Amino acid sequence: MAQKRFHRYFKTPGLPLYWIIIAYIIIGWFFPVIGLLALICMIGPVVTSIYKGRWWCGHVCPRGNMYDRLLSKYSPHREIPRFVRTFGFRLFMVFFIFGMFGIQLTFTVPWSEGGLAMWSGIGRVFWTIIVMTTIVGIILSFIYAPRTWCSFCPMGTISNWVAPKKAPMPKAFTNIHVSSACQMKCKSCARVCPMQLTPYDSRGQEAGYLHPDCIKCSKCTLACPTKIMTLRH
Repeated sequence: MAQKRFHRYFKTPGLPLYWIIIAYIIIGWFFPVIGLLALICMIGPVVTSIYKGRWWCGHVCPRGNMYDRLLSKYSPHREIPRFVRTFGFRLFMVFFIFGMFGIQLTFTVPWSEGGLAMWSGIGRVFWTIIVMTTIVGIILSFIYAPRTWCSFCPMGTISNWVAPKKAPMPKAFTNIHVSSACQMKCKSCARVCPMQLTPYDSRGQEAGYLHPDCIKCSKCTLACPTKIMTLRH
C-alpha cells in the first residue's frame, strides 16, 4: 500500500532564489574560491535564529528555495522519517559534516603555498560539501519530501538549538500566531507545511507557534481557509 501524502504542494511565496545555488555549483567548479560564499549560509541562519527562529531557512536559503519551488512539484510528499528528527541523529550529522570539513581542510588544502592557491583550496572544500549535501537533499526529495534534508541539516539543527523555544521571547521574534477560533478540523496548515509540522497545536497561545523547526515560510497562513493564522514580525 502506498504511503499517504503528509502534505500537498503549495505555491511558495517570496522570490525565486534557487538560481543562486545553481550558479554557485556551476561557477564553483571553475573558480573554487567561490566556495567560500558558503560561509554566508552557514553563519546567517544561526545568527538570525536568535530573533527569527529558522526564518532564514524559509526565506533566504537558496537550497531550501530550490526544494520548495522546483522539487516540490515532483516529490511524492511522503512522511519524513521520524528518526532523522531525533536529537541523536541530528547531533551525529553535525559532528559528521564538521568532521568532514576538518579532514578535508587538513589534508587537501595547500596551506604552505598561501595566496590564491590556499584560498581556492579552502573554497573547494566548502564547494564539495555543498554539492554533496545538495545531491543527498535532492535524492531524499524524490524519496520522501522536499524538505527532508532540512529536517536534519547541520546548520538548521544548530539554528534549532539557538532559537527560543518558550516565552518570554525577544520582542522582535518572528512567529506564527493561530487564533483561538481555530477548530483544528481542516488541518490545512499541516498539509502545506514543508517541514511537516502542525501549527494548529498553538491555537490561542499568545507566544505563537514555538516549534524550533518552523521556517516561518507563511504557507500555513496562506492556506488557512478562514484566515485566522498570521505571521507576525
